[in-house]
Amino acid sequence: MAERWATFGIDLHLDPSGPGLRRGLTDALREAVRGGRLAPGTRLPSSRSLAADLGIARNTVADAYADLIAEGWLTARQGSGTRVAARAVPERPAAPTPHRTPGRLPYSLMPGTPDLASFPRAEWLKATRRALAAAPHDAFGYGDPRGRPELREALAGYLSRVRGVRADPGHVVVCSGFAHGLQLLSQVLRARGARTLAVEPYGLDAHWDLVHRAGLETAPLARDALGTRAQDPGDADAVLLSPAHQFPLGGALLPERRAAVVEWARRTGGLILEDDYDGEFRYDRQPVGALQDLDPGRVVHLGTASKSLAPGLRLGWMVVPPWLLPDVVDHGGGRTVSVVEQLALAEFLTSGAYDRQVRAARLRYRRRRDALVRALADGAPHVRVTGIAAGLHAVLELPPGTEQSVQRSATWQGLAVKGLDSFRHPGVTDPAGDALVVGYATPPDHAWAGTLDALLRSLP
Repeated sequence: MAERWATFGIDLHLDPSGPGLRRGLTDALREAVRGGRLAPGTRLPSSRSLAADLGIARNTVADAYADLIAEGWLTARQGSGTRVAARAVPERPAAPTPHRTPGRLPYSLMPGTPDLASFPRAEWLKATRRALAAAPHDAFGYGDPRGRPELREALAGYLSRVRGVRADPGHVVVCSGFAHGLQLLSQVLRARGARTLAVEPYGLDAHWDLVHRAGLETAPLARDALGTRAQDPGDADAVLLSPAHQFPLGGALLPERRAAVVEWARRTGGLILEDDYDGEFRYDRQPVGALQDLDPGRVVHLGTASKSLAPGLRLGWMVVPPWLLPDVVDHGGGRTVSVVEQLALAEFLTSGAYDRQVRAARLRYRRRRDALVRALADGAPHVRVTGIAAGLHAVLELPPGTEQSVQRSATWQGLAVKGLDSFRHPGVTDPAGDALVVGYATPPDHAWAGTLDALLRSLP
């Protein structure tokens, strides 16, 4: 009998305080119902079970139940037990619709986000089911801090085949997105005595803030008409680059500059952090291979499923040189990512579903890009569009001095958009010029036409 009360009925937290156990229990139950902790229809534990849980006499519980039944708070029926009585519940005010949420505009061309409506829910669900069915029991333990071996092996094969990365599964570390990987590497670099990370002159301040919080300084690289001068890192200990498709300016790092920065790393013992955030998406050019292939011992390759699938999955990876791997593992890694998501992505990769998703997305985004270029050619032919050979965004060059006024105009048109200057590193003294950074992957299909119209109305 001692075991029965521990397994029958629901668990219920009550604090029967006050004068007398019966009154205290009655008051506690009444307050739980009134406050909504016990919803209408909830079946309460039997008097025997609750008495055993609370360490009081069964008759005390039975009397408290009887009092509340008489008051109408509870009901009791033969074979159905004691339940919370039905009662009128005040309606909650309806949540505001998305287009009326304060501060949120109905149209968005904000860069850095894919079309979230195109996430392959059915395929992801199938992959998750298959992965869970095949997973060994030890998969749900604490596991290897580098991440699940199934995912590391799948990533090594995929990155080698698609991006030209030289990846041993043992050197792959799973992380919860690029920002997490950058945070880990910044902490490792600082612990090893590094002081400065050279960064591209235009990028994300959120990434620079992560580096600063780890104790490193950021120094912007110079740029010229041909792009980032990555071959001149100065006194930096490491360099952060997006060589396949620079964000936000959109160009690829020139081959001679790729070779030069790798030579710098070899000569000085420096480290290159390669952000391959949207390397799968190219349209008018041959794919640019990973920088890591030039020297796997001096380059950390970082990738993510944020653009190919969805940022909400929080799935990223690093291919780490063997000499740096122990330090990276000591600072965290695969244990920060849900095992279920890791197993599902491994299945998604090995089954070919990931390739199909990327090919479908590449076609969809190319059509978006082409529609954007046509619309600008027809409605704003004076606006030059650059950075469109790859990726999920374009740069719209504006007349000097108009960037802020165009952004204000866009807000009036209900369009969220970012100006290029918001991506400029504080240390850059020679701005690239006025422009908009347009994320054409962001709008869902049903809002695409309206978004383009709002953009054209916003331009000078």
